[in-house]
Amino acid sequence: MQPAATEHISPFFIVSNVDQTIAFYRDKLGFETRFQEPIRDPFFAIIGRGGAQLFIKSEENISPLPNPSRHPAMRWDAFVYAPDPDALAAEFARAGATFSVPLQDTHDGLRGFEIRDPDGYVIFFGRPR
Repeated sequence: MQPAATEHISPFFIVSNVDQTIAFYRDKLGFETRFQEPIRDPFFAIIGRGGAQLFIKSEENISPLPNPSRHPAMRWDAFVYAPDPDALAAEFARAGATFSVPLQDTHDGLRGFEIRDPDGYVIFFGRPR
């Protein structure tokens, strides 16, 4: 018997401002809004690009807690597989994105780069070399 298939995973980030987060991922990284809570001032949304998707939510009295703020050695909050990280980095640079770590071959066998979002979440975009 074949195991049931899974295809994608969607990290869930607590953010300080949903509108600000949507704007960053849309304008700098080419993400689209796939869902936005229509009832309250946006407090929940789903944003994505291709197979990469994030759930984002803000709530009073709950602060973002990216992995790097918990421990400096835990740099990434998410990994996005990018078959051509060089082309993706060039696209992001043209859109004015700032890289927290530039495109490079890493010591652990990856090629890619890191982007830090407005709340400090770090996403690695890349692939194994």
